[in-house]
Amino acid sequence: MLLGAVTASLACRYLYSASGPRWAAGVMPRMSALVRSATATLALVAFAGVRGLEPGADLLLAAGLALAVASLAYQLTRVVGQRGGAAFAAAATAFVIVLAGRLGGLEPLVDGLEGAAVTIGKRRLSLLDLFTAAGLSLLLFFAVRVLLRLAARWIDHVSILDGAQRVLFQKLAQIAIVAVAIFLGIDLLGIDLTALAVFSGAFGLAIGFGLQKTFGNLISGLILLLDRSIKPGDVIAVGDTFGWVNKIGVRAVSVLTRDGKEHLIPNEKLMTEEVENWSYSSRDVRVHVGFHVAYDCDLRLAQRLAVEAADVSPRVLRSPAPVCWIKEFGDRGVEFDLRIWIDSPEAGVGNVTSEVLFRIWDLFKANGVTLPVPQRDVRIVPAPFASDQN
Repeated sequence: MLLGAVTASLACRYLYSASGPRWAAGVMPRMSALVRSATATLALVAFAGVRGLEPGADLLLAAGLALAVASLAYQLTRVVGQRGGAAFAAAATAFVIVLAGRLGGLEPLVDGLEGAAVTIGKRRLSLLDLFTAAGLSLLLFFAVRVLLRLAARWIDHVSILDGAQRVLFQKLAQIAIVAVAIFLGIDLLGIDLTALAVFSGAFGLAIGFGLQKTFGNLISGLILLLDRSIKPGDVIAVGDTFGWVNKIGVRAVSVLTRDGKEHLIPNEKLMTEEVENWSYSSRDVRVHVGFHVAYDCDLRLAQRLAVEAADVSPRVLRSPAPVCWIKEFGDRGVEFDLRIWIDSPEAGVGNVTSEVLFRIWDLFKANGVTLPVPQRDVRIVPAPFASDQN
């Protein structure tokens, strides 16, 4: 293997100098791994005919040769354009075939792995146990991934569920599949759960103190999905954060603002603090547009023009219809409040307000309605003590 590494380094140095840097930069890493694996395989094949070694030395030689061939199979599979899963499967198959062939079949391989063992306390741990545990863990891992993908796809196609219910059932399916896989793996590996009684008590104590917030957020997220108070797509306001719910995760809720910033708010915070949900029972939202007019204007004309200006935006609803009321007689002029309704708060409120105000400005200017200009009168009064001194 050391010979393979040195050969790959020298070969890649020669190829880099003989080819262009742009071509070498893309091909050199894969070429280096391929040359290294091929050289190590050829070097170890030269010792394949050696027989009569000690069992440990024979197993070590077989393992080295199998590892080199598996690495070569992995690199060749990647070169032809296969993904990592197919390349890993090809490497694992080549490893088992070469190792079993060198040792004379699967039975000697199993006996050799079982013989290479150490004793830890009252437990005997062999290489066969380690390989079995690793293989079973990988098998369960890939099975869990496939089942999670199938469950998520099946839940997405259930038409009777809304968005929040789909997310809830997906989370519950994930928890159930992972829990079943863990208990199944423990049972297949033959681990005695009674031996873990002390560990489980300590683990439960650690959860109670160290992971209290984590599990609190997990339970809060499930409750939010169950009572459907907050759903993906809802427009909410939490403190200074205003936006629509992009995703309800295990730990936090993702809220996407109009600025493109994504705020991750812990689930527990949404359960214990006040939250404004603009689309909980209805997506209709009322917007207040305030303005002032001068005292010498026709107030009823200004009211009529303001209601007419609300029709400039297609997002303003016709039912309920826009209304305009006098709010107060202020020191700057008569204050009006134009109230309009929109049905898409996630598209923004400021853009609608700006369109309506621009239209009010144009209509007021065309019909002689003036806006008040702030004025201040400054009076200079002589000080009383000035006449007393004279």
